[in-house]
Amino acid sequence: MRGQFISFEGGEGGGKTTQIKLLAEKLQAAGIKVVQTREPGGSEGAEALRHLLLTGDVAAWSPISEALLFAAGRSDHLEKLIRPSLEEGKWVLCDRFLDSTRAYQGVAGNVPQEFIATIEKYVVADSLPDRTYILDLDPEVGLARANARMADIKEQSAGLAEDRFENMRLQFHLDLRQCYLDIAKAEPKRCHVINADQAIGSMHDDIWADAQKLIEKSN
Repeated sequence: MRGQFISFEGGEGGGKTTQIKLLAEKLQAAGIKVVQTREPGGSEGAEALRHLLLTGDVAAWSPISEALLFAAGRSDHLEKLIRPSLEEGKWVLCDRFLDSTRAYQGVAGNVPQEFIATIEKYVVADSLPDRTYILDLDPEVGLARANARMADIKEQSAGLAEDRFENMRLQFHLDLRQCYLDIAKAEPKRCHVINADQAIGSMHDDIWADAQKLIEKSN
């Protein structure tokens, strides 16, 4: 039986990593095999692109160049990890996927949506997530969280941190939030908005309540 593909989306500081970990633990306790992955990254080729995309000057890449690089990494990720894992019956939990390209490069970066849709047609095809959890949070709160986390990472890693997008102006992040909410409105069967301005346990409860429906459907 094919596994379920779940992506986690949202702006900076929403707590995606923590919620993926908590859901993975709950699924494994229920006897479900889980693969945790991320974008950019998740496969050898995609991880090689991650450093180029997430570090350095905010103007290092044009939005169109970014979209193409993310697409190259996503193609490798799908071929090498996601699709094979799903065919083996595993559940794949992914920290970001195609909605991040729609938001970061599309709306916030002004890359035409028809260009992004064409990339999706050939790279993603029918490999859409079965469920996408959008962790929604006021960008100012999220950025404060993300910047505090990055400060700790820089202190521990001689100043190296994946903070390129956190350094974008506030309006960029406001546009991101609205884009994610628009995606959720346009695709309500796939997307589930989670209030990220609440306790970690409450967020997990909301996600787990919905995930149990996926378990029932897949049985």
